[in-house]
Amino acid sequence: MHNAIIKPQWSPVTIALMVLGFIIFWPLGLAMLAYILWGEYFGGSSEKAERWISKQKDWARDRRYRHRGYQASGNAAFDDYRSEQLKRLEEERKRLDEDMREFQDYMHNLRKARDREEFDRFMRDRRAPSDAERPQDHPHEYRQGY
Repeated sequence: MHNAIIKPQWSPVTIALMVLGFIIFWPLGLAMLAYILWGEYFGGSSEKAERWISKQKDWARDRRYRHRGYQASGNAAFDDYRSEQLKRLEEERKRLDEDMREFQDYMHNLRKARDREEFDRFMRDRRAPSDAERPQDHPHEYRQGY
């Protein structure tokens, strides 16, 4: 028995409510669309709704396990142990990533210091006149005051 005033189906009333919902405030229209499409899953019974929500949570949890490359073992203690170990490994990976970033920063600073030193040496050598360019006293130079 279905005692809902507005049934979750495509009818002129539900379509009008959906369009009105989108006009007034778009999440209302979206909620009405969701009710039209998936309202039969709930069927007006809280038990059916809770069963559907529980099924969705189980599906999401199983998908998360599969995404990480492992299935739930069925043993809660082992699954807890595994999740703790994975958490510990994730923290270790984050620590190693941070160490790698620090080392890269250190190497970048070393390269920067070496480049600065090479540039300063270049500028010193460029400004210092070579032996051939230094002015020398010529013995046959005319001197005033003699």
